[in-house]
Amino acid sequence: MKVDAANLDAPQALSLARKTFEIEAAAVLALAERVGDEFVQAVGLMLACPSRVVVMGMGKSGHIGRKIAATLASTGTPALFVHPAEASHGDLGMIQPSDLVLAISNSGESEELVALLPVLSRLGVPLIAITGGLQSTLGRQADVILDSSVAREACPLNLAPTSSTTVQLALGDALAVALLDARGFREEDFARSHPGGALGRKLLTHVRDVMRSGEDVPQVRPDTSFTELMREMSAKGFGASAVVDDKQGVLGIFTDGDLRRLVEKGVDLRSRTAGEVMHADPRTVRADSLAVEAAALMELHRITSVLVLDDAGVLCGALNSNDLMRAKVI
Repeated sequence: MKVDAANLDAPQALSLARKTFEIEAAAVLALAERVGDEFVQAVGLMLACPSRVVVMGMGKSGHIGRKIAATLASTGTPALFVHPAEASHGDLGMIQPSDLVLAISNSGESEELVALLPVLSRLGVPLIAITGGLQSTLGRQADVILDSSVAREACPLNLAPTSSTTVQLALGDALAVALLDARGFREEDFARSHPGGALGRKLLTHVRDVMRSGEDVPQVRPDTSFTELMREMSAKGFGASAVVDDKQGVLGIFTDGDLRRLVEKGVDLRSRTAGEVMHADPRTVRADSLAVEAAALMELHRITSVLVLDDAGVLCGALNSNDLMRAKVI
């Protein structure tokens, strides 16, 4: 049906939006009031599962199921989604007797899902149902039922899955949260399953992963002439140079900022050595420190670079804010 956007009834659209929020919020609040022992039983079964939680659902319930499986997997509960229709054509082999099935169906009578129930029963797989049809075929065969019934859909026609899918999603999130708490799941664990995300980078990236090392680390001896010091800084493009002794012990650092300050004071630099112009006792970090700790150190002391030491306290790298930005740590 073609509709002219110019004829859009803006007040009506806003009214329906607000009504949708009200109906779906009420459905979730009603869910909060009735959740009880069945929920605890479901969490217990999932915790006791030695293998994976297999989530299944058709149509919109299937879309919700995919998200629930993804949330479970990323919060410490191994899970995957299996499409009921595909299961009847071979994918059922993905389900093992050691698994647990979380089946989602608003009516509890989804034909493709119901057709699998006898096979799942023969496998001896525990079955948890998220359904609004407590007396449905799915409901009767489930070991635990999580009631996802709603008073009405937010759809003005009371047809399109809206409130019902919101409640399904909320139940799935509640299961994931209860499970991660019971497993003692921490930020570090979350980061390991999200290495490409911001949290993963912050909790998994170490200084050694992003620092400059080897020939890329600008360094000179204390008796190096100022001219040679400038050449080293320019060649390495770091904006600073370490000043080290014969054993690679750090004596100091000289930065672009130090250069500006000396020039402003009118100091004659041509006859100076690196040891005479360096800043002694510079800020350093260990190579095995988290990169975010190096970033915090820079921010605290309002500096843009730090020298990196190994376990023996010897210079092994250098790190600046540009390196951290390229690694998306800051």
